[in-house]
Amino acid sequence: MFFESAFTRRAFLSRGLTLASAAVAVPYFLQNTAFGLPHAAEGMTSMPGVPEDHVLVVIQLGGGNDGLNNVIPYGDGAYYKARPGIGIREDRVVKLSNSEVGLHPALSPVADMYNEGQVALIQGVGYPNPNRSHFKSMDIWHTADTSATGDGWLGRYFDSECVGFGKGESGRAEKSGKKADANPQAGIAIGREAPLAMRGRVVTPLSFESADLFRWNGQDVDKSLEAYYRQIADRSDAATQSESNSAFLTRTALDAQISSATIRKAVAQKGRVNYPQNELAKQLQMVAAMIGAKLSTRVYYVSMGGFDTHAGQGGEQGRHANLLGQFAQAVKAFYADLKAQGNDGRVLTMQFSEFGRRVSQNASGGTDHGTAGPMMLFGPMVQSGVLTKHPSLTDLDQGDLKYTVDFRSVYAGILSTWLKADANKILEGSYEVAPVIKRT
Repeated sequence: MFFESAFTRRAFLSRGLTLASAAVAVPYFLQNTAFGLPHAAEGMTSMPGVPEDHVLVVIQLGGGNDGLNNVIPYGDGAYYKARPGIGIREDRVVKLSNSEVGLHPALSPVADMYNEGQVALIQGVGYPNPNRSHFKSMDIWHTADTSATGDGWLGRYFDSECVGFGKGESGRAEKSGKKADANPQAGIAIGREAPLAMRGRVVTPLSFESADLFRWNGQDVDKSLEAYYRQIADRSDAATQSESNSAFLTRTALDAQISSATIRKAVAQKGRVNYPQNELAKQLQMVAAMIGAKLSTRVYYVSMGGFDTHAGQGGEQGRHANLLGQFAQAVKAFYADLKAQGNDGRVLTMQFSEFGRRVSQNASGGTDHGTAGPMMLFGPMVQSGVLTKHPSLTDLDQGDLKYTVDFRSVYAGILSTWLKADANKILEGSYEVAPVIKRT
């Protein structure tokens, strides 16, 4: 047949299947396969050990966020000595209760959430032998591997927990000779392409910049492809059960088609709160809409760039302060929306950047690439407060902060205690489980 000879799986996907059309009617077999999603046992609403209602949202601050002007050790004179032009005056720092650090004034919305018990601050997060290259360091965070090789850590989570007919079933399916299907909505990234962190070997995460563009666009490349796309979508139930390329394409096309229709319908719903007018807020508003629509998605991924502040960084005002304000306002609106939905208790948000900046400001009124920095976790389930001490500003590693917390310990805490997954298997190593989630 045409699809078995002229098109490989990779070729078909690369020609536009990731963006799927909802124009074709849904065949009967989808009622039986349920799009490959995991199923609860008879008489049960969820699968044992799998918290299907738990969602993780990841916010990536790209460019190397200056954590030292996020979480500020205002009582340490070394901070002001190192940053005479960009340091935040002590009387302008937003003080945090029961702590010797405070927040940049632009992070006041985060301080409000902190006072409500919805923020965990982890200071001094990094990894051994730090790399100051944006690309290399980001790959390290994405793969959870200091060699920056392999699959994404979230991709491995998807492959482990979101494949087949339930937790652990993918392995049994392989032994039986039958391939297990993946949850097509397990991970969703807002952007042109899914980040490395979400790429596994089995599950392919969805990614789109705008819900309006989330459609199959193969006909834009070659109009003749539309007829073939309709052919595979109209196939019978029996035609989807084999392991041929044809059956694979049918299942994949229909999964994408249903995801497209579901997501575009969800995002079209108006939010319950007013969001600020910035790109991160727009992304989080879409995420909130999809959560409100009860998609089966376990992980959402959003990002914000511009944090490579080598020059003109500013202190209380300026470029960095503006970025922090956008971030803080977006997160606060996001959780207000989730609370209005009744979903805030389901959603944990993790913020990270590939590295921090150097302790001392440079001659251009900015900061250069550094190493360790803070991470923030949001949600009513977090172990709220400042969870670790601030690294020394005088005992430095060639002018950089020494890390005190391996970022993979934070990952392990999220995987083990929130997503209830095997952290050692997913991280491919044993790391201390950071106590970032409240005990229940």
